[in-house]
Amino acid sequence: MKWLVTGGAGFVGSNLIASILSERPDDRVVVLDNFSASAYDEFASAPPLAQAERLAPDAPVWDANRTLGVIEGDIRDMETVERATAGADIVVHLAANTGVGPSVENPRLDSEMNIGGTLNMLEGARAAGVKRFVFASSGAPAGLTEPPITETIAPRPASPYGASKLAGEAYCCAYAVAFGVPTVALRFSNIYGPRSWRKGSVVATFIRQAMAGEPITVNGDGTQTRDFIHIDDLTRAIRLAATTSGLSGELYQVATGCETSVNQLLALLQEKFEAAGLPAIKRRQGERAAADVQRNFADASKAAQELGWRPQKDLSEGLAETLDWFLHYRRD
Repeated sequence: MKWLVTGGAGFVGSNLIASILSERPDDRVVVLDNFSASAYDEFASAPPLAQAERLAPDAPVWDANRTLGVIEGDIRDMETVERATAGADIVVHLAANTGVGPSVENPRLDSEMNIGGTLNMLEGARAAGVKRFVFASSGAPAGLTEPPITETIAPRPASPYGASKLAGEAYCCAYAVAFGVPTVALRFSNIYGPRSWRKGSVVATFIRQAMAGEPITVNGDGTQTRDFIHIDDLTRAIRLAATTSGLSGELYQVATGCETSVNQLLALLQEKFEAAGLPAIKRRQGERAAADVQRNFADASKAAQELGWRPQKDLSEGLAETLDWFLHYRRD
């Protein structure tokens, strides 16, 4: 099986590719990434990703003797997209302008990347006749709704990011119906875990700030809630979405269903810091953005029923593992 992973050098992509190469050793993977939010040396720093080869502009993309290739390019460039998708069996589209904050600062860039870039990838997948197109969405399209979020709620995005991801979901459904592209959209909840060296999510940001001896910035009073999912659970869901037969035009929530406040998260992190012999976490209050929803968690029953997927790692265990990775990463 030949996998094309856009944004594959980032947090989710690097973990996904490591799991594919470890569990499906006969498969081949190609990464398409512009490295705007990642670095090649970081991506290829440890097995099995250390076998990555950067592809020259005239190099064949799917060389039978190469397990992991890397194309440096942008999903907004159709020529690059066509080169990368030709010959692929599965496209996992992770590349995006991520996060609510950046989308509020630059909504036009958010649209160009998340709507225009996704349209390019779907066009490339359609021309290539791929077996599955997996689109990375989030809980942001749901926006101003009472949780738990399900696949059937009426979306009310509260940010340009939510709007652009909702448009991506809609294009995936349209391409499945109009062109027969077998798409699956996955709404990721808040992801954390190893390899999140550049991740702007709350867990990674809090750990980086605390390890640097800086106060952790909590925007608002900390009562806002999120659904935190470990990267291993998420990558397993992506692999199932890519390989489960008979899926097309589907949307799934990928979440734990557990509602955790930022204050509760901080208390758990403090326990892990104390257990690791690290200094106590300091805290300061920041301003809560208008586009930041107060409560967010999701019901993943549909994924359990149709993909056979359920989360396996609880937050306490996952935070300890994530902190341990950061400690080793800093030493290395």
